[in-house]
Amino acid sequence: MVQEDERHGVRIDKWLWAARFYKTRSLASAAVEAGRVLVNGARAKPARIVRRDDRIDITGQAQQQWVVIVRGLAEKRGSATLARLLYDETTESIAARLLREEARRWQPEPEEDRHGRPTKRERRDLDRYRHRD
Repeated sequence: MVQEDERHGVRIDKWLWAARFYKTRSLASAAVEAGRVLVNGARAKPARIVRRDDRIDITGQAQQQWVVIVRGLAEKRGSATLARLLYDETTESIAARLLREEARRWQPEPEEDRHGRPTKRERRDLDRYRHRD
């Protein structure tokens, strides 16, 4: 699975998909287009070639963030254990990610357990709150 062709590299959208940061290649491509993926500190296009030792900043769903260094190249998606060999996460990224997870654990979002539309009582409370002049 790991292809070490230093001269050519791999497209960033293929690499993100192969490294299992995104479930599909089209999601990876959309994230790159939206500017949620930076290669060596600069925005990239999905066709951007990634090489070993490139630094990639990734902002995923729910504001998850990773800063990784490319250690291997792959154009095809393989197992998760092989995908983990494609990159090394920086120590700062690991520490920040664990800190965010801990904060999220102790301070859950207020609307996290809410589903669907508000009930009649909740709607009245919201109206009273919005229109208190």
